[in-house]
Amino acid sequence: MSLGGVQILNNITAEIAPGEFVGVFGPNGAGKSTLMRALLGLCPLQSGSIRLCGESPGRVNHRIGYMPQTRSTLEGTALSARSLVRAVQGGRRWGLPIASRDDERAVSHALELAGATSYADRPFSVLSGGEKQRITLAQALLGSPSILILDEPLASLDPKNQQQLVEHIAQIREETSATVLFIAHDVNPLLGVMSRVLYLAGGSAALGSVDDVITSESLTRLYGVPVEVVRASGRIFIVSSAAGVTESARHG
Repeated sequence: MSLGGVQILNNITAEIAPGEFVGVFGPNGAGKSTLMRALLGLCPLQSGSIRLCGESPGRVNHRIGYMPQTRSTLEGTALSARSLVRAVQGGRRWGLPIASRDDERAVSHALELAGATSYADRPFSVLSGGEKQRITLAQALLGSPSILILDEPLASLDPKNQQQLVEHIAQIREETSATVLFIAHDVNPLLGVMSRVLYLAGGSAALGSVDDVITSESLTRLYGVPVEVVRASGRIFIVSSAAGVTESARHG
C-alpha cells in the first residue's frame, strides 16, 4: 500500500473476528489512517486484498461507521448538535432536508448510544471538546453499523474525557456487538477494553494480545532498532533513543 508514490505498508496479514475491539497503534506516518482509508475503499491497494464481511472495500460502507481524524469545520456553527447528526442521516448525502419520522428516530437512537442526548439540542459551538466528540460519534453510529472505525477520537481530550469516551465505546460494543477499530497514540487508556492490538511500524504490523505485541522484542522487530517496553503502576511506556521512535512512538 502506497501514498503519494511512497510505500507505506507491506507484508501485512491479519484477520479480525466480528465483535472484536482492536486498538491500532504506531508512530506518526506508520500508515494507521491510510489503512483505515483502504478499508473504506478510499486508498487502492498495489497488491494483495482486503475483505470486509466477505466483500471488497467500498461495497459495505453502509455497514461501517467512520469517525475521521479531521475535526469538524463547523466549530462556530449556530446549528444544534442534533441538526449536525441529522444532516448526515443516510450516509450518502449532506444537507438539512425535511427528516421523516424514521429519520428522527434513527438520529435520537444514535445520540442516545453516544451518550449525547442531554445536550443534543444545544448549539454545537458551545459544547466542550468531549461533548463534540460524542456528537461526531453519534454521526458514526447512524445506521447501526456492524463495524466502527474510529480514527484518533481521543486527540485533544483530557485524561478524564479520554477514559470516559473509551469506556462508553466499550459499552457500545457490548450492546451492539459491533467490531471496533480504534486508532490511538497512547495504549494506556485502552488497556482492559481491547480484545487485541494491531501495531504498525516500519511498513509491517503485529496483531495479537497486549502481552504478545507490546513487548521489547516485538517492537524492536517492527521498528528495526532497539525498543524497550517498561511497565509501571499499571501503565505501559515505550522508549528508545533511536531518532523518530522516542518522538513519535512513546506512549504514556
